Amino acid sequence: MKNFQANLKRLEATDTQVLGVSMDSPFANHAFAEQIGVTFPLLSDWGGDATKKYGIYVDKYKAARRVNFLIGKDGRIKEEQIDSAAIDPSKIVDACERPKLKQ
Repeated sequence: MKNFQANLKRLEATDTQVLGVSMDSPFANHAFAEQIGVTFPLLSDWGGDATKKYGIYVDKYKAARRVNFLIGKDGRIKEEQIDSAAIDPSKIVDACERPKLKQ
C-alpha cells in the first residue's frame, strides 16, 4: 500500500483510480490507512465475496492473497501481480503509463 501511495501522483496522471481492498472491516481499514499514510480509498470486502469471485481467497488461511490488479475501463483485468511480486507496483505503474492504456 505504501508503494502505491508513493506512486499515486504518477498513477493519477494517467487517469488511474487507485483502490485498496481487504477483508478487514471498514473501521480497521480506516485506522490502517491513517497509520501508514495512505490517502486513496481502502475498501472492505468484509464477507470475502469479491475476494472469492476473483479467485484469490485462500481457504486454508481464511484470507486473501496479496494481489495487484489493473482493471481497464471495460472491466477486464489488464495486468496482475501476485504474492511477493505484488509488493512492488512498478509493473502496474508502467502499464498505466503506456500510451495504449491512456486512450
